[in-house]
Amino acid sequence: MAISSLSARPAKKRSTVWVAWLGLFPFFLFGIAFELLPLWTIIQSSLTKNGVLTLQYYRRASDPNFLESFGNSIKLSAVTAFLGMIFGTLVAYAIVTTKKKLFRDLLTALSDVTTNFGGAPLAFAFIVILGSTGVITILLKQMGINLYPNFRIYSIAGLTIAYLYFQLPLMILLIIPALQGLKREWREAAVNLGASSFQYWIKVALPVLFPALASGFLLLFANSFGAYATAWTLTGSDVNLITIRIGALISGEVQLEAELGDALAIISLLIMMVCVTGYMALSNHSKRAYR
Repeated sequence: MAISSLSARPAKKRSTVWVAWLGLFPFFLFGIAFELLPLWTIIQSSLTKNGVLTLQYYRRASDPNFLESFGNSIKLSAVTAFLGMIFGTLVAYAIVTTKKKLFRDLLTALSDVTTNFGGAPLAFAFIVILGSTGVITILLKQMGINLYPNFRIYSIAGLTIAYLYFQLPLMILLIIPALQGLKREWREAAVNLGASSFQYWIKVALPVLFPALASGFLLLFANSFGAYATAWTLTGSDVNLITIRIGALISGEVQLEAELGDALAIISLLIMMVCVTGYMALSNHSKRAYR
């Protein structure tokens, strides 16, 4: 009786495993249909011309206009990622250290909502607020402060402000677990040894937080580098970004070269893969540091 019950357990366990894998089948099917197949199509398109293998489209990616677009995208992503990392960490620290649970929960929920608000709706919101006839622009003008023409929301400076709207709350969500991992005993030990608050942050807290800060920066960089709808709606073709250039090559009415756009997309994907890989490595290192 005991032997039969023991032999039945592995069979039941195997059936449970198969049911679990069967439940994941729609997820795998979705990933293949909407991620792997499109990626393979783009790679194939960027490497062939009339059915012949070629690197022509990748060589054309070194044209000055495309290099400028890559440079602008990298600069914009680096600036917004850095500012988002700094201000997001400060706000997250204020959220973590507050004693009011309701205030902490409300700010965390607000960050969760705003980090997912982007694209065309975000661009239109900034046009309404900071456009040439925006609400804040008119209010400042009545106070004797003229934003235009020195400032334009339809420029790379305007894009920086718009990108920070979703970069900052994303950093808040990323850094809160790391800030919560700072043990109170570390600060007490540093104070008992004669360290000031500045020395504690420089010698103890920031070195511990560095992997989380660096991984957050890389993820914010990738998040900004791949943004398209916000930039296109807000600036059109006035700002030379690589995502806008790819969109013009794939679906533009004036210049339509899908294969070249696919090659630029693959290069952009490689840049983002480096950022995401670095983020995952640093994130795992940060998790091990708090164990």
